[in-house]
Amino acid sequence: MTSKIRLVPLLAVATAAAFGYAKITDEPTTRILAVALTTTVFLYSVVWLSWLHPFYFSELRHVPTVPGFPLWGHFFSIITEECGVPQRQWHKDHGPIIRYFFPFGSERLSIADDEGLKQMTLKNPYNYPKPLRAKLWMVRILGEGILLAEGQDHANQRKPLSAAFSISAIRSLMPIFWERSLTMAKLWGQEMERANETTRSFEILEWLNRCTLDIIGKAGFGYDIHSLEDPEVPIRQAYRLVFNFDLVSRVLHGIQAFFPQSQHIPAQMNRDINKSRNIILQKATEILTEKLDDAENNARTKDILGLIAKENKKLREAGEPGLSFKTMRDQVMTFLGAGHDTTATGVAWTIHLLTTHRDVQKRLRDEIREYMPFLFDPARRYNEAELATADPDHLPYLDKVCRESLRFIPPIPMTVRESVEEDRLGPYKIPAGTVVYILANTINRLPSYWGDTADEFDPDRWDNLPSTAVSNAFMTFLQGPRGCLGRKFAETEMKIILCSLLSMYDFRRDHDSPDPEKWKMWRLVLRPKDGVTVKATKLL
Repeated sequence: MTSKIRLVPLLAVATAAAFGYAKITDEPTTRILAVALTTTVFLYSVVWLSWLHPFYFSELRHVPTVPGFPLWGHFFSIITEECGVPQRQWHKDHGPIIRYFFPFGSERLSIADDEGLKQMTLKNPYNYPKPLRAKLWMVRILGEGILLAEGQDHANQRKPLSAAFSISAIRSLMPIFWERSLTMAKLWGQEMERANETTRSFEILEWLNRCTLDIIGKAGFGYDIHSLEDPEVPIRQAYRLVFNFDLVSRVLHGIQAFFPQSQHIPAQMNRDINKSRNIILQKATEILTEKLDDAENNARTKDILGLIAKENKKLREAGEPGLSFKTMRDQVMTFLGAGHDTTATGVAWTIHLLTTHRDVQKRLRDEIREYMPFLFDPARRYNEAELATADPDHLPYLDKVCRESLRFIPPIPMTVRESVEEDRLGPYKIPAGTVVYILANTINRLPSYWGDTADEFDPDRWDNLPSTAVSNAFMTFLQGPRGCLGRKFAETEMKIILCSLLSMYDFRRDHDSPDPEKWKMWRLVLRPKDGVTVKATKLL
């Protein structure tokens, strides 16, 4: 939320006053003007924005506020700690709705209140779009698809997409999930054989990103990417460039949120982003053109984009607007980017947690062996008939492990919104223009929802949840019409990958590599700075 007193008019008044004073006193105009403008900027930035406004005039001053001086705010804690962790402590100390500051008194709200979350996600979701700044870098890579669309555009896009993400549609895609997951596991075994090893360290996040990229390519678009077999395919290289974590890239990403023109600075990061965007845009256009031709020719298809194209054709034939070529192309960009990286990160964190909770790993493997014994038999593992009946939803402990992992370390740790019109969140009036955070990595671990064991990884908690663990206590996928459309797709994919890997390998921590939980970086997803390296031992 910005102050109603603006700097530019104040500077205009100060300039006029300086010229008038210089004329009357015959003082040097440039000196008087410099003093007037410097004083005005100081008074506005330090006295008004960082003292008077937040403490005495802001409509949010009655919201419980984290102690600290608004001039520099709480920015240092936010940028030096894991995304959502400072707010987790602030909520424990100050309640379910809190105010804190970015520099120069820039106000932020964090909402962990159940009724407030219902208001934002269910009752009035389109009053809280993503702020423009939050979309600036994402839209270049993800397009303005279902993830970034707002208001009526979002509602129009969601309608033709829903059928493609139905449970029956996803079940028809499960053979693709199995094939790619088992192929990845087999490639690990081949690396071991070439090195004459039975135990080998793997940086699994890179492998999982390639696996899920292949899955979304085939299941989403009927398109074979084969990045598992060829890690240097251009589309995979494009996403590696996008999620670069070097210091200069992180600084420039931060600057671009406030100064969009900085994307034109001739820095390596900007060149990488532009190169990646061109590759992704070209591939998305190629894929969509082929699918639209198939839809016009009534070709049979099971992949998501083919179903969307057919549904879109029906809508247009019924007189509804449907989706434009650009909008559908942006869906491809969204599915390619967000549709593979989030799941890969979620599986990587799950495997890491299984290495630190060996009893959970053993119990989960035993359940997989009981329900899917053929996966442990090399002679039957790839049998299409058996894979066709292998449904991971029949494994209750697997479901609990996945839910607990996604609660404990949510791949997307936060979402930011900005109110369009005045509203009420809990007992507080929220003016238009208020920036509000929903931090899954905060809410998912609050004792007020989850009890005293909120910070423990315990899949069995899902058998006996406390009464306080309401639906909004688990915000990994959000809720309501802005909730994750691909939730069931991601959950099924995650379970099948885990079944494939755990039936072939035992996993342990690689203590020669950094602990991935020590430094989690946020760039769309909450990923470990140095990846997730584990020791995999081939099961006999």
